[in-house]
Amino acid sequence: MTCPTLIVVSGPPGSGKTTLAHEIARSLGCPALCRDEIKEGMVHSTPGFEASAGDPLTRRTLTVFFDVLATLLRAGVTVVAEAAFQDKLWRPNLEPLGEIAAIRVVRCTVGTGVAHERIVRRARENAHRAAHADRDLLRAIADGERPIESWVPISLDVPTLIVDTTDGYKPCIEDITSFAGQSPTDRRERTGMTRRPTR
Repeated sequence: MTCPTLIVVSGPPGSGKTTLAHEIARSLGCPALCRDEIKEGMVHSTPGFEASAGDPLTRRTLTVFFDVLATLLRAGVTVVAEAAFQDKLWRPNLEPLGEIAAIRVVRCTVGTGVAHERIVRRARENAHRAAHADRDLLRAIADGERPIESWVPISLDVPTLIVDTTDGYKPCIEDITSFAGQSPTDRRERTGMTRRPTR
């Protein structure tokens, strides 16, 4: 049996990861597992919860996210995984999954102004965002404590496609899903594809 594929959609806050993850999953016919959506689901069983940086649900979400990924992959399920984690969280949790799945990384990039506008808009328009500390994030960005440019990408040596989401997708969605859906044995180089060095 061919091993499943784990398509990791990564990038800084406001880079369009969740929307792209669901697009890829719909195209491939597989589930999308989004870290923020897991936390939003937890809020329903946590009366009086108030989001803050490093709150208890954030810590629980990390464990649940990777446990569910491992369960799906061991069952042979190809899956799209999306989160704003930086390398220090992604890499040590992805390395063991590389033994049971072919990993591909789609890294979203976006202009700082666009990212900021998206974060503001989603906090205003999406009631479920109350599960997240978006106001704290915006304050940290404005104060220079957490600039978008400081986000550290995944450093695993796996096929990686860089996607600019500032205005649509570059490369186009067809090329992104083609990259994501390649057979694990297909290692052809593609436009915009890099291999990340291990540390």
